[in-house]
Amino acid sequence: MIDFKNTEKAFVSKSNRDMKKALVLYKVMASPFITRVAKILTQFALTIHFPINWIVKPTIYNLFVGGETIDECNPTVKLIGNYGVKSILDYSVEGKESIEDIEKALAETLHSIENAGKFENIPFAVFKPTAFTSSHILTKASSDEELTEEEKIEAQNFKDRVKILCKKAYDVDIPILIDAEDSWYQNFIDETVDEMMLLFNKEKAIVFNTWQMYRKDRLENLKKTYEKAKEGGYFLGTKFVRGAYMEKERERAEEMGYESPIHETKEDTDKAYNDALRFSFEHRDIVSTFNGTHNEESTLLLVELMKENNIEKTDKRFWFSQLYGMSDNLSFNLGAAGYNVSKYLPYGPVKHVLPYLFRRAEENTSVKGQTSRELVLIHQEIKRRKQNKE
Repeated sequence: MIDFKNTEKAFVSKSNRDMKKALVLYKVMASPFITRVAKILTQFALTIHFPINWIVKPTIYNLFVGGETIDECNPTVKLIGNYGVKSILDYSVEGKESIEDIEKALAETLHSIENAGKFENIPFAVFKPTAFTSSHILTKASSDEELTEEEKIEAQNFKDRVKILCKKAYDVDIPILIDAEDSWYQNFIDETVDEMMLLFNKEKAIVFNTWQMYRKDRLENLKKTYEKAKEGGYFLGTKFVRGAYMEKERERAEEMGYESPIHETKEDTDKAYNDALRFSFEHRDIVSTFNGTHNEESTLLLVELMKENNIEKTDKRFWFSQLYGMSDNLSFNLGAAGYNVSKYLPYGPVKHVLPYLFRRAEENTSVKGQTSRELVLIHQEIKRRKQNKE
């Protein structure tokens, strides 16, 4: 049995200085008030063009982000790779919708796919669909509304861009994870990803879609997608997460007068997540599973399923993953035990990855017990090192 409380293994890649810095930052994130004020001040500094790199980069940025470029991420990729933990480089520039920005994101993502194809320590590529068209197109194409001729062209442009990325992943033989987005964007994204799986997943799972299991309809959607793959004669790549936009989803549902798509309780979300994991595992003849969770129970569930069915730890159909800077107790203990495990390692210029950083800070403030868990583990390891004079 893996001991996820083993802090010596959990923080093996971190120096004493790293540990002290993480302790301070997690203490700050434990306060919703300080987190809110820091966000407001940072946004204000950006509007008046006040330089923020000097304070953001050595602190929260370095805790959760690999660097501004792929090259800057390389030392981290190598370091954590030494301990059995792979890296997935995620270009985390968000909220840019101009043609220039879309083309830049396309070029950078192609570069990251090519880069992943060269290194054993980078087993996947990844992208956010919102980087490749406007929110307007994703919303309208996901609804029952008729698109104008101009909108149809832009919707097709989105599909063409996604196809370019998936074709590149296929050519360099690297699986590609396509992140989930807000529910009002997701129908069109799902339609597009299903088309890509039909094209590129004939031999094995190259293209992976993402299911946010806090949504009430996702388990049923997963089963339908499986049937589609079975009938279409292709492999299904599944990535599971609980979900990142809960408050936004509920607020929009209330404002627009429709039923919230989100499960009422955390227990319902946990059950849906674990049921999805079991379903994918049971259909492993054509389904590959990417278990993207910080939840110990869901992590152990896949470990146990693999053990019970005599599945090799290194079977490429099964992956575990956590975000860089969080849940090292899961990642590094899984790595030490020989399982396929990775860190999502975001990269990008400081000011452009701020939305990602704010989400991580808010998540650590709002996710029940996340910050306190991190703090307890960090405290324990600092204490252990002091006692052992390390």
